[in-house]
Amino acid sequence: MNLNQLTIRQAKDGLKTKKFSSVELTQDCLKQIKKFNPLLNSFITITEKGALESAVKADKLISGKQNLPLLGIPVALKDLFSTKGIKTTAAANVLRNYVPEYDATVVKKIKDAGAVILGKTNLDAWAHGSSGENSDFGPAKNPWNTEYVPGGSSSGSAVSVASEMSLAATGTDTGGSIRLPASFNNLVGLKPTYGRVSRFGIIAMSSSLDSIGHLTKTVEDNALFFGITAGSDKFDATTLPDLTENFTKNLNTGVSGLKIGIPKEFLASGLDSQVKAKFEAAVKTFENLGAKITGVSLPHTDYGIAAYYIIQPSEVSSNLARYDGIRYGLYRSYFGDEAKRRIMLGTYTLSSGYYDAYYKKAMEVRTLIKNDFTQVFQKVDALISPVCPTPPWKLGEKANDPLRMYLSDALTVTVNIAGIPSLSVPAGFSADNLPIGIQIMGRQLSESLLFQIGNAFERQTLYYKQKPNL
Repeated sequence: MNLNQLTIRQAKDGLKTKKFSSVELTQDCLKQIKKFNPLLNSFITITEKGALESAVKADKLISGKQNLPLLGIPVALKDLFSTKGIKTTAAANVLRNYVPEYDATVVKKIKDAGAVILGKTNLDAWAHGSSGENSDFGPAKNPWNTEYVPGGSSSGSAVSVASEMSLAATGTDTGGSIRLPASFNNLVGLKPTYGRVSRFGIIAMSSSLDSIGHLTKTVEDNALFFGITAGSDKFDATTLPDLTENFTKNLNTGVSGLKIGIPKEFLASGLDSQVKAKFEAAVKTFENLGAKITGVSLPHTDYGIAAYYIIQPSEVSSNLARYDGIRYGLYRSYFGDEAKRRIMLGTYTLSSGYYDAYYKKAMEVRTLIKNDFTQVFQKVDALISPVCPTPPWKLGEKANDPLRMYLSDALTVTVNIAGIPSLSVPAGFSADNLPIGIQIMGRQLSESLLFQIGNAFERQTLYYKQKPNL
């Protein structure tokens, strides 16, 4: 086995017992990047020199019996995360030459935990997209079939982990941008409770919806990673107070006796038959594991996409106003089509005479959606649903039909609107051997329970052991 094929847990154990070094582990990841990045376009920037220097330092610390949680582990960063001295482009031409003077809080936490940074990964420019095709640096490609999209906007991060270029990668999720690529790449992806991870130093898309998470090969790895990134931050007033928690503590508790709800609105018309079949199989798995499955209703779900695509572009138009070619970045003429579309839509909905009709109404719907989740979590411990109504689609298939593309987020956006956590886990494959995932949703701050449920499902199904044939 090449060392880059290991999980974080396996790599930590191997480093601790000196079966191999961080340098060897990092070299195997870099070899994989050099071999497959030209095909998959996962990385925008590769920091080979810095990665090897960090690996050398990690090996010295390991020899000195240091026990940092990510010591010597090679990871990738979505190119929205500010990195001191390393280009941070947001996959947008406007920022193609921008080099930050500081690290994002999450980046600092990951570095302080001893991780080795391999580079910055591709995404839909400014995180605007569900497929990975809106990058100004060219689309990332799905390693399971390079003719298909990897999901977005955290496309390059997902591809880097699925193709075993990295052992884990950071992402952002505003309406499904971690869960969708996790689903499309047979990975575990976490969208945490809003405010549980700092947004400081991460290029903003929609400030009231953005959640900072990550993608890993297994649920255990995801829980380990979250234990490092979660926590309050004096630089981000929206972060929650520190809630000390060991997210791996209850991983093996199982799901026997838990009440798991299935929202009927998430299984309405438009759900692909293969996705429906894999979801029904997942439900049976949970039943066999002892969970109590019950149908529930989230009555305002149908308004989720409409509300999301008013709130989100409104905040996009505000956040992108700073990129004027004067303070930093290139001129606004460098914005791509999708960024222009969202800026214009958001500016329109916030303009005089339309604010009450659109933005204010969307915020009222947001409250109704949030109340739906609050009420349903009085009856059940968690919810499960498909991540996307369809399996991955072919590159270019929806590129010229924005409304059709937006509907790919129909099952994920309400989680962001409500601010609750959701964990995407592998649930099988389509007839074309393309991955399909399910998401597990919980009340605010219930990440430990989601890991517990996801781990039980993962151990029973073992889908994570299947790898793309590159």
